[in-house]
Amino acid sequence: MRIAIITGASSGLGAEYARLLAEETGLEEIWLIARRKERLEMLARSLPLPCRLLPLDLTREESLRQVRDRLQHTEDLTVNWLINAAGFGRIGSCETIGVMTESRMIELNCRAAAAMTELCLPHMKEGSHIIEVCSCAAFQPIPYLTTYAATKAFLLRYSRGLCAELAPRGISVTAVCPYWIRDTEFIAGAKETDHEGLFHGFPLATDKHTVARRSLHAAQNERAICTPDLVSTLDRFFGALIPDALIIHLVNLYRHL
Repeated sequence: MRIAIITGASSGLGAEYARLLAEETGLEEIWLIARRKERLEMLARSLPLPCRLLPLDLTREESLRQVRDRLQHTEDLTVNWLINAAGFGRIGSCETIGVMTESRMIELNCRAAAAMTELCLPHMKEGSHIIEVCSCAAFQPIPYLTTYAATKAFLLRYSRGLCAELAPRGISVTAVCPYWIRDTEFIAGAKETDHEGLFHGFPLATDKHTVARRSLHAAQNERAICTPDLVSTLDRFFGALIPDALIIHLVNLYRHL
């Protein structure tokens, strides 16, 4: 049985990936993972493929054990797609966001993504694809998105190394690094802790359908990094050329746009 596994599937980019992959011929089932069961049920009803719902919090060890057990006890299983779209960010200083939220961000954005990847690898074959949803925040340090940017930098480096490791097996790994996405819950969630108006606006934000469609195409073409919009593409280019100190200065100017 050829399946796709999508984390963060209850809304936004994760749900958009599910809709697009459900149209792909050859998949027999989609496993949808997120905390909100009702949202998963709603999404599953709208898809033309059978779905297995796993309402789990991937920051918990028990949840990861449940995923492992499901994988091990499903016969003739091939994970054709793994899309790690679970994650969140918060705007504000590390001090005001708080240690518990910062720790959970690291757990979900980094540890859970790596754990899900390594749980799925034994069930992947030549032609399987892994998408790690990073961010163009990974290309530079960002004050007041400090921890979020650092988690995405980890995930980008993890993806690049894993891409080289898995190339001999014919498994592709694509780090997707979009700019702000205007039609997901991410911006609203990030602003919950922005009590001082540190980011005034999000000009030129992209949309989830564009990001999902372009990144699936990039993965099918075995591209290691996908910057699916103009801003993220420019960020990747200039981020490799400009010293961090200057980038931080430019980011502080951008926050007041």
